[in-house]
Amino acid sequence: MVIKSDGEAPHVEDRTHPSSNDDKNRIKYGELVILGNNGSLPQGDKGRRRSKLVLFKRAVPNGIKKSKHYVVKTPHASQAILDSTQHSISYTLSRNHAIIVEYMPDEDTDMFQIGRSSEPPIDFVVMDTIPGDKCCDGKVMASTISRFACRILADRSNPKVSRIYAAGFDSSRNIFLGEKATKWQEGHDIDGLTTNGVLIMHPQGSFCGGDAQTGIWKEVSVGGGVYTLRESRSAQQKGKAVEGASNILQDGTLIDLCGATLLWRSAEGLAKSPTREYLESLVDKVNAERPTCPVGLNTLVIPRKSNNDSEKQPYVYLNCGHVQGLHDWGVEKGTNSRTCSMCFKTGPIVKLSMGIEPAFYVDAGPPVFFAFNPCGHIATEKTVKYWANVPIPHGTSAFDSFCPFCATPLEGHPGYVIDNLGTFIKVAKEQNHSFDIFSARKFFREVVN
Repeated sequence: MVIKSDGEAPHVEDRTHPSSNDDKNRIKYGELVILGNNGSLPQGDKGRRRSKLVLFKRAVPNGIKKSKHYVVKTPHASQAILDSTQHSISYTLSRNHAIIVEYMPDEDTDMFQIGRSSEPPIDFVVMDTIPGDKCCDGKVMASTISRFACRILADRSNPKVSRIYAAGFDSSRNIFLGEKATKWQEGHDIDGLTTNGVLIMHPQGSFCGGDAQTGIWKEVSVGGGVYTLRESRSAQQKGKAVEGASNILQDGTLIDLCGATLLWRSAEGLAKSPTREYLESLVDKVNAERPTCPVGLNTLVIPRKSNNDSEKQPYVYLNCGHVQGLHDWGVEKGTNSRTCSMCFKTGPIVKLSMGIEPAFYVDAGPPVFFAFNPCGHIATEKTVKYWANVPIPHGTSAFDSFCPFCATPLEGHPGYVIDNLGTFIKVAKEQNHSFDIFSARKFFREVVN
C-alpha cells in the first residue's frame, strides 16, 4: 500500500423512449456528475435526483432556437407568456417595458434542463452539496441553487458539441428575468444573467490523461455568452465579454450552480477513462499484497466503502502519511491526535477509503494511491494532484479546493499526504525482516529515511 504526495450508470429517460435495455446502442453525449458524491447520493439515487445524469440522444428532438423578439408593455399578459406551448424569455427592463424573445422547435438539437425544481421540465434535480460526512436527516433550510438553473443543448448531428446556457424553462416554458436582474442590450440582441449566476471552467489541456491544468472561472449568460466573473456572485454589474471563449462543454468542464458543482465528462473522454471495475481491481491488487500493521501485526484491507468499520480498516496519519491499523499506541486522550509509531510525529488520523466514482479520475494509473487531507479518500497520483489544485467557488466570492468524492475542503499544503509504508513492506519482505514494532522503527529509519 503506497499513499504518496508532495507535502453502469443512471441516465435521463426519454419520455417517448422509456426502455434503457439498449443503452449501449444509443448515442451518448456525455455525463454530468455532481462533485462530492462517491458513486451515488448518500440517501441513494432516486428518479431524477441522483449523483449523475447520462445524456443520450433522444428518440424525438426537443431542442429550441431563437425565433423572434419584440417589445411589450405588460409581459405577463403577452400571448407568448400565456401560451404554454411557446418557449419564451421575458427580459423586464422597467415596469412598463419588457422584451420578449420567442423560441421555435429545433430538430437539430436535444435540450436537457438542470435545477433544484422537481417539476417535469427538469431532467436532473440537483440539491445543495453537504461537505464531508452526509447525514441522512440533514436538510438544507435555504438553497442558493436556482429552481431552473441551466440548460444544455446537444447537437444531434455532432454529438461532441453540447452548449450550456444559464436559466431553464419552467412548466409554462417561460424564463423570466425581472427588473432587478442583470441584463443588457447590444444592437438588436438582449441578454442577461441569473441571480447567483452559472459559472463554468474549462480545463487547459486534455482532462483524460492527467496532464490538464485548471482553467479560469467564467460566467455563462442566458443567451450563451461567456463573461468574466462579477465582483461578487450576485453583483448587478456584469463582467466583460471574453473574446474567443465558448459555451461548448469540454471533457472536464466544471459547472457551478452556487450550491453544487457539476463535472461534464464527454462520451469520448469517458471511453478513455477507467471504469469502476478497473478501480476496484486496483484496490484488489493492493489488498493482495497483504500490507501489515507494524503495531498490531494484523493484515490491512482497503475498503471500497467509507462506512466500512472492519478491524482490518487502514488509517493514515495526516501529518506524516504513514498507514497503520487502529491501535492504542500513542493515543492522546480526548483528542484525535496520535503519535505515529514509525516517525513519532503527532497529529490526526483518518480512515482510508477508495474514491470509486470513475468520472473524477484523470488517468488510469497503477495501484499507487494518494490520499486527500483530511478526509482520507484515495485515488491515483495524477487524480489527487489535479483536484487539489482546482479552486471551487464557495460563498459570494471565495474559492476552495475540496475532495471530489465527499466535498470536504482540503487542509494544509498540498492538500494530500505521502506514505512510505509500501517501500517498507516491499524491502522488509525481500529481506524476510520481522514486523514487530521495535524492528519496524529501526528498519524504517535505516531503509526508508
